[in-house]
Amino acid sequence: MSEVRVHNFSISLDGFGTGEGQALDAPFGHAGERLHEWFVGTRFFHAMDDLPGGTLGADNAFAEEHNPGIGAEIMGAGKFGPPGWQDDPDWKGWWGPNPPYHTPVFVLTHRPRPSIEMEGGTTFHFLDTTPAEALAQARTAADGADVRIGGGPTVVRNYLAEGLIDYAHIAVVPILLGRGVRLWDNLESLNHTYNIESVSTPTGITHLTFTKNQ
Repeated sequence: MSEVRVHNFSISLDGFGTGEGQALDAPFGHAGERLHEWFVGTRFFHAMDDLPGGTLGADNAFAEEHNPGIGAEIMGAGKFGPPGWQDDPDWKGWWGPNPPYHTPVFVLTHRPRPSIEMEGGTTFHFLDTTPAEALAQARTAADGADVRIGGGPTVVRNYLAEGLIDYAHIAVVPILLGRGVRLWDNLESLNHTYNIESVSTPTGITHLTFTKNQ
């Protein structure tokens, strides 16, 4: 069976995966882009935007694991758009006409709408269902490839809590946010379900990997 993976999901030292006050001009609330500066600076990310340069080392090695083998993605409503996007029939996500996914993407929302086909192979499907049922649909769409859980923190937390994730890479960024949406709440037994390893880098990022016990 295909695996369920999380890659390059960034949190603060105090466990927040996004800041408070998400809005159209602030996709991550008061956190701004601070959680993702390490990822944006890698050679992998630069190459996606056809830019030269970018950092190498462990940060880039983890970043490069983002896409290979992924056949579908699951994300939450807060990743797809700012609060209230469901009231805008023309909203098609933050990413323009050619989103970076190039796979079917399943958006979990209590207010589903018809699917949206975008350029480059991305099609957004909108589901009001349980994590397990959404995963079943994503696996079918992935056609044997792996499914990526893309966030935000509530979605990643729910999939971890149900033991539905096989491998997760969490990047801990050396900042404190103080408020927002936390990842780790009510996951105190996670260490019994997953083998946890860590890698620290000169940029200050601590990369945590969670591999589900067999």
